[in-house]
Amino acid sequence: MKIALLGYGTVGRGVDEIISSRVPQVEVSRILELPDRLSDPRMTSSFEDIVSDPDVELVVECMGGVEPAHTYLMAALAAGKHVVTSNKAVVAAHLSEFAAAAQVAGAGLYIEASVGGGIPWIAGIEKARRVDEVTSFMGIMNGTTNYIVDAMRRDGADFDEVLARAQELGYAERDPSADVDGIDVLNKTIITASVAFDVACEKNLPATGIRNLRLSDLELFATHGRTVKLLGRGVSRDGGYAAAVEPVAVATDSLEANVPSNFNLVTLDATTVGELKFYGQGAGSLPTGNAIVQDVLDCATGARRPVYDFSRGLAYEPSLLRADYVYRTAAQVGGESYAEGAVLVRGLTAEAARALLDQALESDPTTFMAALS
Repeated sequence: MKIALLGYGTVGRGVDEIISSRVPQVEVSRILELPDRLSDPRMTSSFEDIVSDPDVELVVECMGGVEPAHTYLMAALAAGKHVVTSNKAVVAAHLSEFAAAAQVAGAGLYIEASVGGGIPWIAGIEKARRVDEVTSFMGIMNGTTNYIVDAMRRDGADFDEVLARAQELGYAERDPSADVDGIDVLNKTIITASVAFDVACEKNLPATGIRNLRLSDLELFATHGRTVKLLGRGVSRDGGYAAAVEPVAVATDSLEANVPSNFNLVTLDATTVGELKFYGQGAGSLPTGNAIVQDVLDCATGARRPVYDFSRGLAYEPSLLRADYVYRTAAQVGGESYAEGAVLVRGLTAEAARALLDQALESDPTTFMAALS
């Protein structure tokens, strides 16, 4: 099978490396690259060269961002070409549109690499769904924030110092907002909920990151036998679903609490199989490239052809996702004392907790919030 790569950055190069060295039945015959970077005879700066090439059966998109990725993927599907993508932003924004276009064209749509890097998370959900209803999921889905929290806890360092180190190591971007504000996990949570619950997931989910996390917060939670992790979470029951992204104070003896460095750990719970956990590298050239190549091979061999059907009709019901929340703040938010400078507010939905955080941030911009698991 001849395939084309859209983008030749970290992930694109990883895909090319894996295919050229380990997958002889697949050939990267075209690569879309910027006009000033055409360093390989396979490269072109014209997407039309790729979409009109009858020899190209599958397009791998690893450009990032929503546009022009959305336009290119819709054009590839309309041309009857299979699509594999690692781009969580475009998948979260347009999954239902891509799924419908793939069905009309009779083409395959593969999104494994958009969540969890090399972890077979999407395929794991799809396999569970063949027999079970997925009732809930949660997970550490962002290696950058996990590295930051783990290093703060391990080294006794504060947020800004560890973030700078993460940027030096290449774990965090120069602008770390997508990671530390929870946007990356939000995209992955939308995709996960869509696949797990067979629903075109609500895009405006409550989402909170770890920008205001302090070393003193970790020390405070440690006295209560907990530590903080940034989690994407979702639940489905009684004809509805809810999902959110937020810091969660988990027990220090839990698996989640002990996930090190930039690793991910994602969990689903389903009707008969129960709880399943998936652990591994959540990002990087070769882990993400591996997930892409697995999708390419599934397509080339006919081993797997995902079908995404969002006609189940579940309602978005925020009341399904509730927890007790701790606020470290100088603002007045009610609740009961949890520790000096921190209060516990019981039984909030994730939406209500986020609204209370926004209220607190108006008078104390340093406020930090975490749910209790």
